[in-house]
Amino acid sequence: MAVAETQDAAERAAGSSFYTAMRLLPRPQREAMFEIYAFCRKVDDIADESGPRDVRLDQLRLWRADIDALYKGSVVSRARSLAGPIKAFGLKREDFQAVIDGMEMDVVADIRAPDEATFDRYCDRVASAVGRLSVRVFGMEERDGIALAHHLGRALQLTNILRDLDEDASFGRLYLPVEALRAAGIGATDPATVLASPALAMVCADIVGRARAHFLQADEIMARSARRTVRAPRIMAEAYRLILDGLVARGWAHPRRPIHLPRSRLLWIIMRHAFI
Repeated sequence: MAVAETQDAAERAAGSSFYTAMRLLPRPQREAMFEIYAFCRKVDDIADESGPRDVRLDQLRLWRADIDALYKGSVVSRARSLAGPIKAFGLKREDFQAVIDGMEMDVVADIRAPDEATFDRYCDRVASAVGRLSVRVFGMEERDGIALAHHLGRALQLTNILRDLDEDASFGRLYLPVEALRAAGIGATDPATVLASPALAMVCADIVGRARAHFLQADEIMARSARRTVRAPRIMAEAYRLILDGLVARGWAHPRRPIHLPRSRLLWIIMRHAFI
């Protein structure tokens, strides 16, 4: 892997809790995770751009073709930095493609109150697929690795959805599942209307419960896994659980102040796990 490519990937990750947690990994794993992160950021940026949908779909199709080309032995320029991690850690083509599929869901149309099946499929593609790539880099046993990717990926994504309600609404998006809205007595799917509803707290409580259940399942998996393979996932889980707790403590009524994990608290979490 070229030094410039590794530095570029690290720069894209710098400043995030992800970056801080991944720095604990041995260099080959750390560099692989930075490349995975850089790929995810690039395709996510396409999904969040304001340009024409057809142009963004074409950009995602090019990424899809580039990933396919890598697995056929062609080191294409845009995705070449992934060739090393793919070979070193046995990363699966279908997981990269699943991430692109998830971004494509955001580009085809603004997601608004998806049904449960679509909601779960979206979470799997944009979060758990990234987890499946990650656990291979971490060196987890196959079965528990896939299970951890499922549960921790969804826990993190559900927390993100709750944290980013207002930001997503500014894009015309609402990821809360329609069944949860209906159960709370909310008939609308327009983001602004839903977020102004007094019943929003009931919907969010449902999502909080789901996230916490996934965190608990992830905890059980990590508890029985080799410690060296779950150091980074433990940090991410603890950091995001604190964000979730902060969201619950803040409440869901407007105005909803942003919740961030102080860097000092993140560093404390990292120090707790650095030498385990």
